[in-house]
Amino acid sequence: MKIVVIGTGYVGLVSGTCFADFGHDVICVDKDPNKLDMLARGEMPIWEPGLEGLVKQNVEEGRLSFTGDLAQALPGAQAIFIAVGTPSRRGDGHADLTYVYAAVREIARAMKEPAVIVTKSTVPVGTGDEIARILKEEGAPEGTSVASNPEFLREGAAIVDFKHPDRILVGAEDQKARDVLTEIYRPLFLNKAPMLFTSRRTAELTKYAANAFLATKISFINEMADICEAVGADVQELARGIGLDGRIGPKFLHPGPGYGGSCFPKDTLALLKTAQDFGVDSNIVGTVVKFNDDRKNAMAARVAKALGGNLEGKRIGLLGLTFKPNTDDMRDAPSIPLVHGLIDAGATVLAFDPVGMEEAKKVMPGALGYADDAYGVAEDADALVICTEWDKFRGLSLERMKSAMRGTALVDLRNVYERDEAERAGLDYFPVGR
Repeated sequence: MKIVVIGTGYVGLVSGTCFADFGHDVICVDKDPNKLDMLARGEMPIWEPGLEGLVKQNVEEGRLSFTGDLAQALPGAQAIFIAVGTPSRRGDGHADLTYVYAAVREIARAMKEPAVIVTKSTVPVGTGDEIARILKEEGAPEGTSVASNPEFLREGAAIVDFKHPDRILVGAEDQKARDVLTEIYRPLFLNKAPMLFTSRRTAELTKYAANAFLATKISFINEMADICEAVGADVQELARGIGLDGRIGPKFLHPGPGYGGSCFPKDTLALLKTAQDFGVDSNIVGTVVKFNDDRKNAMAARVAKALGGNLEGKRIGLLGLTFKPNTDDMRDAPSIPLVHGLIDAGATVLAFDPVGMEEAKKVMPGALGYADDAYGVAEDADALVICTEWDKFRGLSLERMKSAMRGTALVDLRNVYERDEAERAGLDYFPVGR
């Protein structure tokens, strides 16, 4: 089956590459010449484990190609996936659909034969209806269908998630769209991946509901961590105690500095705006958004407390900048308000991240210094702060870190270490919820 994917960002590139790996003929379209040049050289515009090798393999085997010419890509395509960005709109938090609708208009004008237009981008309820209206307005061929097929990919594990999904969700209003998407995903049926068909609006809302629920779960365990600290309990043991309940489950019960990334902050805001537009109160999601913002902004004060309340003239070594490990994504990363809070309080910050430092320089230009490795951040540091739980940080020699430091504080925002091993190294240990 021939598939066109519009957008070579995180969702588009991963989806297009995996579709090609299933055996489909895939053309990825992008307007950014820099991205296209990178891909032509075999370089990836995003950092995702395993993606570079998979792209190279499918390009070499002739199933995957890249172009900036949509009209050239479309002939013979049975499905056209829209995977462009839907950032939060300034002012109201609603998803900005400028790129989605621009892509739809361009598709409609270039199409010569009917196909299924599929939104892979995360879009608000009713977007599919508007796409159908635009297609008709622009004179798209009779028989063109519109479907919603949300992605549920974790950054850092996207290829595994795509090939071994919990579910494949398709929102469609006609049998043609269902049949085409069933054929596209047929290779996954061997893995017994359940395929769920709903209306378009239900599929669009399900994506937001899933991310809002996971964001709520993270915020809940962070609130429990605060209570554990107050009463002298251990949040990790608490998380295991509730996570073994099959109704709750153990995932997303890891306390930390708050959630970030490209999905949860944006999608919770968009869900709030949708509820507001339809006259529905969304008190739970609204509270989660505020709680998470407050938590991220409070992390600098946690570091200050470990240093006696004063950060003036202090040197902080920061381990990890990206919002989670195995990605270079700095979008809404908890490290950003942490760094700004530390600097505003008079501290200097030296950081190391295995892959995120170039992105961090774009987000926080000139705000902090960078070390060559994890041990470099300890040089003359008054405190070490673990902000991202990279595997590379789990087996560090704390004795070596301590010997390079000026102070003794280890603020472990991800509970990577145990208190006794930190104290054996001569460090004062400050975990979360323990």
